[in-house]
Amino acid sequence: MGKTKLKEDYKNQVKNYQPKPRYLINCIKAFIIGGLICTFGQVVQNFYIHVFNFSEKDAGNPTAGTLILISAILTGVGVYDKLGQFAGAGSAVPITGFANSMTSAAIEHRSEGIVLGIATNMFKLAGSVIVFGVVAAYIVGIIRYFYGLAF
Repeated sequence: MGKTKLKEDYKNQVKNYQPKPRYLINCIKAFIIGGLICTFGQVVQNFYIHVFNFSEKDAGNPTAGTLILISAILTGVGVYDKLGQFAGAGSAVPITGFANSMTSAAIEHRSEGIVLGIATNMFKLAGSVIVFGVVAAYIVGIIRYFYGLAF
């Protein structure tokens, strides 16, 4: 009982010195930066559509690849991490945030070697995302298949 009381007293004392989260400002920054990233993605897609005469459907994959490449490069030179510290959740726009996470893991563990360092630690994060994506796609495919049979 004494340890529990001591832990609670410590938590209450520390609480007085912790900065209060600024929820409104953080939400506004996340909204603006996330919106700017998505707007940049739309600009890249329009570039592929107008310069290379891709259809809107065909421009999706090169746009995603370009955003992944830019995010990985910006992570490698330390810019994307600073953007993430400023924007919070706004920088975690799915494809660029995922590329940032993968690249950060690869950079952090590069001293351990290519296979045991980079590949192993990079895919610890990617593995769960890929598995969830495959399972979700399978479930949606099954639902769509049976929905198509019903109508």
